[in-house]
Amino acid sequence: MRNVYHDELTGLVDTLVEMTHLAESAMTRATSAMLDGDRELAETVISADRRIDDLQRDLEERAVQVLARQSPVATDLRVVVTALRMSHSLERMGDLARHVAKLTRLRHPDPVVPPEMRATILEMGQVAERIVAKAGSVIATRDVHKAVEMEVDDDEMDRLHRQVFEALLDRSWNHPTEVAVDLTLCSRYYERFADHAVSVAKAVVFLVTGSRDEDVAAQRV
Repeated sequence: MRNVYHDELTGLVDTLVEMTHLAESAMTRATSAMLDGDRELAETVISADRRIDDLQRDLEERAVQVLARQSPVATDLRVVVTALRMSHSLERMGDLARHVAKLTRLRHPDPVVPPEMRATILEMGQVAERIVAKAGSVIATRDVHKAVEMEVDDDEMDRLHRQVFEALLDRSWNHPTEVAVDLTLCSRYYERFADHAVSVAKAVVFLVTGSRDEDVAAQRV
């Protein structure tokens, strides 16, 4: 019975890692679809989001069953509680990638991103890809130091987010209102994607240390 219990907890973690892989793939493909004007690729991102949703629902059901049957305590209880919290963040990350893809579908065949903003959006996509990959590694390894370091990537995404708004407010901006709206939404999707990845990292810190203070927690390991 103890082996089954251990396997159930491990299974929750494995599902979370799989969700990070799917979220990473979704945002990478959504970014490519948007910058290349590839509607077919965008449609694959939109349809594939169901897989992340299914995993999140399945994890919730298994977590509730573990709580009901095993009555976990201490670290095991934190595993279940944080798994539920992280699965919600990862599901939202999948939704945000889908939102990026939907912008491509909405504007096709017109481009979503004007030429002078392509480099910024590409960099946002790269930061998003990097931060979710780190989130998956943090979940798998419970590396508190790496979890705390993810704040640096989030700061980089925030910088790019501000850069988009600076461009929109610049007097030289001469694109239609709908382009400005699309870019505002797009930038917000990437920024929130990174925020959710950091939320996942903070959940891992709590799982390992029992503390919600990242600075104190990092000093304990």
